[in-house]
Amino acid sequence: MSTILIIDDEEKLRKLLARIITLEGFEVIQAQDAKTAWKRLEQAEVDVILCDVKLPDTSGIELSKKIKAQYPATEIILLTAYGNIPDSVQAIKNGAFDYITKGDDNNKILPLVYRAGEKVQLAKRLLQLEKQVGQKYSFDNVIGQSANLKQAIELAKKVAHTDVPVLLLGETGTGKEVFAQAIHLESKRKNEHFVALNCAAFTKDLLESELFGYKAGAFTGALKDKKGLLEEAHKGTLFLDEMGEMPIDLQAKILRVLENGEVLKLGDVVPVKVDVRIIAATNRNLQEAMEKEQFRSDLYYRIAGFTIHLPSLRDRKQDISLLAQYFAQLFTIKLNRGILKLGTDYIQALENYHWKGNIRELKNVIERSVILTEGDRLGLESLPTDIRYLSSSQKNSCFAMQEVEKQHIQKVLQYTKGNKAEAARLLEIGIATLYRKIEEYNI
Repeated sequence: MSTILIIDDEEKLRKLLARIITLEGFEVIQAQDAKTAWKRLEQAEVDVILCDVKLPDTSGIELSKKIKAQYPATEIILLTAYGNIPDSVQAIKNGAFDYITKGDDNNKILPLVYRAGEKVQLAKRLLQLEKQVGQKYSFDNVIGQSANLKQAIELAKKVAHTDVPVLLLGETGTGKEVFAQAIHLESKRKNEHFVALNCAAFTKDLLESELFGYKAGAFTGALKDKKGLLEEAHKGTLFLDEMGEMPIDLQAKILRVLENGEVLKLGDVVPVKVDVRIIAATNRNLQEAMEKEQFRSDLYYRIAGFTIHLPSLRDRKQDISLLAQYFAQLFTIKLNRGILKLGTDYIQALENYHWKGNIRELKNVIERSVILTEGDRLGLESLPTDIRYLSSSQKNSCFAMQEVEKQHIQKVLQYTKGNKAEAARLLEIGIATLYRKIEEYNI
């Protein structure tokens, strides 16, 4: 339960509020003025504050502003004997959760405390989740226990401490950028920039200017010098996603960066030296692209010195449950929902599905489920039709096999004109087994 701090110089009212809130199961601490309140805040982790607007040593509205500046996660409910609109507006601007009038709004206090406490707890859960598997991409936070994923992580860890270019191969949505970030954070460049660029998202000319930058006057509209991403990533890491889509003439310029550490801006004649590690990723078969002269072989052998294959979700089905639970928890927090349980039928349906979009597609499906679900359990009804249909087909697969077997026995019996001994011989089963199956299938 949440910890509540009551700040009020009226001792009787303060103790009455404390008793009421304590009976609801909350831990309550008290302070008679702002000075004492600051001491209480230093001594305990407070979730919600009930604060009188008029205190002996300051205004509750000003105090709430200072508290929110130092303890932004703490929610504050202001109490006043004489409510007025300007004060309530200023209180909300200062970050107060709500502003109520004593006496008139007493029945609102407990519901407000509960709501404010829930908001704080959700914020804490989100922060904890982000620390565990959230914004910072590290190998420890990659979700999964499958052997092929662990192998990819081990390879990435070994190459991370070097400056060797890395090529990440895998289908769309397998987490190539997550791996690139993790490699960067494990490297000696971790305190420098990590710059990411999707090569498929730009035309040739835009991609060139993004990568290499340009001098003022290089083309119409180039009014001042612009740094390219290669320069932005100096001393750090440049992640080139979908590198297989890079135009072949730009590939030659990237090769020059890899070999000489030089960047030549558009419109410039003097190259700039850069120290940048390149991690590339693609879902294309670059060897086939080389045969079709769509990708330079010299660049391929330069970036493919250390290649890591990221497994598709279909090849690591045992990780689907872990990923689903993580995404469900993430979206219940972000969408301000209560904790949701994942039904067995729901997990089975996810495991039976062929995830063409891999982890990215799974994440979208879980978010959809959380939005659609009204109860406290994720079930089949919240899944898209194609996933539900496949699950139903898989559930009935044993009966489908029985139907095939039944039809096969019928055909053999027709061939032997009802001779069961001959049919058993052709089916390579015992005569007793045949009789049992005839009875079971009602043939």
